[in-house]
Amino acid sequence: MRIESLEIQRFPVPFRVVFRHASASRSEAANVIVAARGPKGQTGYGEGCPREYVTGETAESAAAFIEKCKPSVIRQVDDLEGLRSWIRLHGEEIDANPAAFCALEIAVLDLFGKLQRRSMEDLLGISCLSGTFRYSAVLGDASLSSFRQQAGQYWRMGFRDFKVKVSGDAKKDRRKLALLTGHGDPDLRIRLDANNLWRDAADAIGYLKSLGAHVFAIEEPLQSGDLEGFRQVASECAVKVILDESLVRTGQLKALDDPECWIVNLRVSKMGGIIRSLELAQESVRRGIGLIVGAQVGETSILTRASLAVMNEHRQSLVAAEGAFGTLLLEQDLTEPCLMFGAGGTLNAETSLNSASPGLGLEVREDLLIPA
Repeated sequence: MRIESLEIQRFPVPFRVVFRHASASRSEAANVIVAARGPKGQTGYGEGCPREYVTGETAESAAAFIEKCKPSVIRQVDDLEGLRSWIRLHGEEIDANPAAFCALEIAVLDLFGKLQRRSMEDLLGISCLSGTFRYSAVLGDASLSSFRQQAGQYWRMGFRDFKVKVSGDAKKDRRKLALLTGHGDPDLRIRLDANNLWRDAADAIGYLKSLGAHVFAIEEPLQSGDLEGFRQVASECAVKVILDESLVRTGQLKALDDPECWIVNLRVSKMGGIIRSLELAQESVRRGIGLIVGAQVGETSILTRASLAVMNEHRQSLVAAEGAFGTLLLEQDLTEPCLMFGAGGTLNAETSLNSASPGLGLEVREDLLIPA
């Protein structure tokens, strides 16, 4: 198998609504798309979502990294083992540019799958994609009226698992949570995302205790990497702490010798692709730490499909799933089919796509792409 070329492209599609949280506000997708061309015109596609507040990357830095490593990848990678070897030899570079490499890696895997007429799962030697996946509703830091409208839409769709972005305004956040808990539904489950809002553990603890609603977990309450502070929050508030920006490499799991405190938010783009995501998931499961397979705001169905491979392989340890918003968030998706949750947040892999199709099993609309 030979890679003829690697092309860097973009898909700056607008969102249907502006999405806000403590670290950023977004109104359009800021993704990097890579097209890996084969010898007979076959093309594999990959996607990465560079986010400066997560991995320090920008769209420009991601494109520059891909441009720099293109010749090496084309020269050295001609099969799956060659790709794994390249990843091992360039670990530190990928650590600094995970979203960029994610786009490149998925494109190469998609191409290899098409060249061999094997699905992504078959190519990687993991479980065949099957069954139904249930996604969480994600509510951003919107005004109370917008929150009420969005939460109501999710509720009517059958969602009972919610991730709520906290604002730092306790009165506002209490009212938002009361809108959910007021239904009195015993199946309701809430987790919060603070996006590194507080600097002091005592402030975070006091705030969470003031909310008057039961939540089972809080994501990134303090500054990134403050594990001791996170432990205090977990202990005092009887919640698990979800690690997102604070965990971007498998080696960081070594510091988590108290698995009862933690949940890992694994995002394929943040981790540097499917192969590294599977490694992180396997090590997390070995240590008894639960997984949330998350998403960057604005992902297309390319990354949704990549995440499904990880979720499917570690379904027994999956605490929750995020993403699969499709055209509920994007003005249009990049692929056919559009992988998007339906009623109750469910996505059936067997009816949403032909999971035995080569590579990702998606058709990409090249006419929607522009050069990076």
